[in-house]
Formats: sequence, structure tokens, C-alpha cells
Amino acid sequence: MSGPMSLEPGGAHQDTLALRLADTAPPPRRAWAETTLTLRLPGPNEEEVSRLAAELADRVGPAVHPYEVAALLEAEGLSAEVIRERYGHPNIFSLAAALYERVPRVFPEPARPPDPWRPDTVRCLLRGLLFALPGLAYLLTAPLWDPGRHAAGPVVAGIVSWAWGQALGHRAYLRMVAGRREAARTLLVGAPLGAAAATAAGAAAAGGTAVTWVVAAQSLYLGAAGILLVLGRERLLLAALTPLLAGAAVLPWWEPGPVVRTALPAAALLATLGAVAHVLRGARATPAAADTGARPPLRRSLPYGLFGLAAAVLVLVEGRSEPYAVIALTVSMGPAEWLLYRFRGLSVTALGAASTPAGFLLRSTGVLGLCLAGYLLLLLPVALLTGAAPAALLPLAATLWTALLLQAFGIAWPPAALCGAAAAAAGTLTLLAPAAGPSALTLSCGPAALGLVLCTLWILGRPARHA
Repeated sequence: MSGPMSLEPGGAHQDTLALRLADTAPPPRRAWAETTLTLRLPGPNEEEVSRLAAELADRVGPAVHPYEVAALLEAEGLSAEVIRERYGHPNIFSLAAALYERVPRVFPEPARPPDPWRPDTVRCLLRGLLFALPGLAYLLTAPLWDPGRHAAGPVVAGIVSWAWGQALGHRAYLRMVAGRREAARTLLVGAPLGAAAATAAGAAAAGGTAVTWVVAAQSLYLGAAGILLVLGRERLLLAALTPLLAGAAVLPWWEPGPVVRTALPAAALLATLGAVAHVLRGARATPAAADTGARPPLRRSLPYGLFGLAAAVLVLVEGRSEPYAVIALTVSMGPAEWLLYRFRGLSVTALGAASTPAGFLLRSTGVLGLCLAGYLLLLLPVALLTGAAPAALLPLAATLWTALLLQAFGIAWPPAALCGAAAAAAGTLTLLAPAAGPSALTLSCGPAALGLVLCTLWILGRPARHA
């Protein structure tokens, strides 16, 4: 221990590292060194590793760490023996690291989820048609009660029914959250009350003439049709209106006479009431909700009723001078509803594509402009064909559509206020200057539409509204 340690190879220190055989005459040190064997593992089988990398490239590429590849190999069932013998790697982590290095990193976009707001095109178009089909009843019965002289009663009743129907529909949708049975109960109570109120108002305006029967039939139908539309039974309502379609189809070639002119609308009304009874009976038969919660206060539906009242007045002002344009506007409510769904779907897509609030606002502006322009371009040829002034019809359509868009997001008071102001202005201008007509709607609906567009961008241009 006191001597110096040799640092040269082959020194005495090697004796402690060599394994000696139990022999009295060990071989010379040089001979032992010459006969020592070194064991080495075979190298990786590059061909097999490359083949495996090609097979698993689509799943190895998105990995962000070799450990993910190791988990993938383990899920594939590769045993330690297979990894050593086939691929020439000592363990699964070595093989995973080799695959991670061979396969380039790729990060594909996630699969686009299905659009939750994809519209039902047929249903939307059918609803637009159903809004206009009841007008065939006036075409059939016009010779019996002279609408030109006694229009005040049905008009007043229609305005009341429109306002009541908007409020009742909103309340029924609120109750739909608790269950279909609760919504049906709300409609069963509210629709008859609305029909009674509209009939009373229309009868007072009609002056107690025979037009009261027309007012009562109109109010009953609007209340019943509202129930079917809220509960999603559009096809059943279309079937109930078949007598009107048949009667209107033969009018150009055949004069049906007073009895048939009265019987066909009456049959359509009775069929609609029967359909309502059937639907409500089925909805009432569904199990009651376990926890219906507190009923929403009536004031929540008030702005929807006020919007319905304002919209009815605006449409009435347009109808005084351009009745065919009003028919086209009524039918266009179907495409308008389709565009409401598309706005929501495109807004969700914009939310996924935008990275900043300002970017989403820009995209949301584009979506709003696209949908609104599409709706107005649909009505522009109609205005030109019917001779209606586009400067009146298009601002009215823009006002109604943007108001409905805000209401679809649960924003009720701004549309009610702006549309109410537009209706008051248009009604006042029409009363003061009956010949004003189109200009009254231009001056009233133009600022209202602009205000609603700005309100839409301010509220719906925020990502939180679409999350």
C-alpha cells in the first residue's frame, strides 16, 4: 500500500479485475489478455424500424414527446422480447425515441364538430308558406263581406293577435325548458285568452256588423295556428289548410258560390282546431317534469309582445299601399328564419377561427353583413316585380330581421324600443300625410335598422355571447 500505483496498462492492478480459473498454474498475463472476449448487443434493425415508422406515422407524427410514442407502442402490444429481437432496441423507450426522431412532426387540425345550428331548410320554407296561406281565406270570402269597406275589424284583431302571439310564444318557449307538458299548459290557457281579446277589439272596430264573425274566425285560427307552430307541427297545420288550397286552386275556372266560399274556410278552421286538440292531448299525456321550477314572470314576455305590436303596425303601413309586397314579406319570413340559424352557425365558426376579440368582431361584422345582404337581395327582385318602392320595403325588412336576430339571443328590449319608435313615427307620418306612404317607412325604418345593426354588433360582436 505504500508503493506508487502503476498507471500503465497491464500493471498489477489488472489482476483484481480479471476472473481467474481455479488452477495452480494460471496462464501468463499476456496470454489471458489475448483470449478475453467482449460481448456486444446487435445494432438496431433499421429496416424493421423504418417499416414500423411508416406504419405508425399518422399516430407518431402528432406526438409532442417520445413518451407518447412509448405509450402508443405499449398499446400496440409490443413486448420487450419483440423489441429486442425484431427491432434491435434494448427497451421500449429506445425504440420510441428512434421512431420520434424518424417521423416528422405534424399537427393536423382537429375534426370540425357538427354545426349545432344547421337549419332545417324544408321546415323553414314551410313555415314561411304557412304564414301566408291563411290569406287564401280572404280571397275566398271577399265577395261575402267586402273587405274594402269593413277592413278595420280584421286589421285591429290581427294587430292584437300578432302582439299576443309573440308574447305567448316566448312564454311557451320558456316553459318548454321545464317540459313539453308545461309548454302545452301555457298555450292551452293563453291562446283562448288572446283569441277572445282580439275578437273583442276587432268587433269594437267593426261596429257590430256581420264582419264580427270574420274577426272571430280569424282570431281563433291565429291562436290555434300559433300553438301548432310553437310545438313544431307545421306539417299538420299544412294538412289542415288543404280546403283553402283546394278552393283557391279552382277559383280561376269555377265560381263556387256563397255556400262553398263559406264552407271551405270553416272546414280549414275546424281542421286546425281539431289538430290543436290532438296535439295538446298528446303533449298533456307526457309525464310531468320532476322539477318545473318557478314560473318566469310575465314581464319577461312583455317586450316580445311590444315588438309584435310594432311589427304589425309597420307591416300595416306598408300594406296600405303595397299589399303584394306584404305577401312577399310574409313568405320571406321562412328564409329569414333560415338565415337566423346560419348567422348562429357562422358565428360559432368565426369564434373558433378568431384569436382576439377584435378579430372576432371583424368576422362577426362580415357574418352579419353577409346574412342581412342575402335577405335583402332576396326581396329586391320582389319589390321590383310588384312595383313596390325598394326604399320602403328593404329598410322594413332589415328592421324586422335584425330585431328577430337580437330576440333569438334573448335580447328583447332594444328591438322592442327601436321598432316601437319606428312604428310610432311611421303611423304618425301616415296619419298626417296619407300620401306619404313609402317615404314614411323610409324615414322611420331606416334609422331603426341602422340602430339595430349597431346594437347587434355591440352585443353579438363579443365572443361571450356565442360561447
